[in-house]
Amino acid sequence: MASRRGSPTLRRRQLGMELRRLREAARVTIDQVADRLECSGSKISRIETGQTGVTPRDVRDMLDIYGVDPEYADQLLKIAREARQKGWWQLYGDVLTSAYVGLEAAADHIRSYEALVVPGLLQTEEYAQAMIHAARPDIGATDVEKRVRVRMGRQSLLTQDDPIDLWVVLDEAVLRRPIGGRAVMRRQLEHLSLAATWPNVTLQVLPFSAGAHAGMDGAFTMLLYDESAGQNFVFASNAAGGLFLEKDDELQRYGFIFDYLRANALRPDESVSMFVKLTKEL
Repeated sequence: MASRRGSPTLRRRQLGMELRRLREAARVTIDQVADRLECSGSKISRIETGQTGVTPRDVRDMLDIYGVDPEYADQLLKIAREARQKGWWQLYGDVLTSAYVGLEAAADHIRSYEALVVPGLLQTEEYAQAMIHAARPDIGATDVEKRVRVRMGRQSLLTQDDPIDLWVVLDEAVLRRPIGGRAVMRRQLEHLSLAATWPNVTLQVLPFSAGAHAGMDGAFTMLLYDESAGQNFVFASNAAGGLFLEKDDELQRYGFIFDYLRANALRPDESVSMFVKLTKEL
């Protein structure tokens, strides 16, 4: 059940799904569990969807209700304790609007299409600061700086001993929009050229010449897990924070869209050539 990176956010989500499966197998309703634990049914629902944490004591009581084998119960209690640990990103909980960062930290593969901006995992600090300032004129300098720090912290996923496998398709518009000015954009393009040389990173550009395409509904990111395929999901970002999609048909649809996009994009080597060309033009 566990991912090799062990994000507490993913642990909480995995635990909740398993508790729901066990409850349904035992033919016990949410209200019945809530009565036994002397809490609200909404709390049990939030636990099962991974929206809120759960104490090992509550997990033990739930497993008793479901008649779970003691040996398996011990495994789940261990996961419950791991789920209560703190990830580094939780220090920035006042500026994070979703569980995305914690779930990203546990992923094995990321497949992403970006239509407007360089994805956070590949942004330079100057680019990130300029982008956040422009996108969030309603927040102050302190909150902008916190968001930049989170973005820079996330990038260790690409360079750690067990790096994440990242494949990104960038719309050509991403490269031509001079966020932060010419100097900032030049350094950002140079960084993309560098990142493209890393063995765990594949970058492709979808040129304007491709015309209308399957990704025109907007940017999205697929987070994929080797050891727990049932946890895979798509994150479609928006101004309100984003939407998590995890149904099989949704995953299949976005998988098809990504395959279409990379098949119609420039090859990785051609994409790097475009980075270099545009860098020289700035």
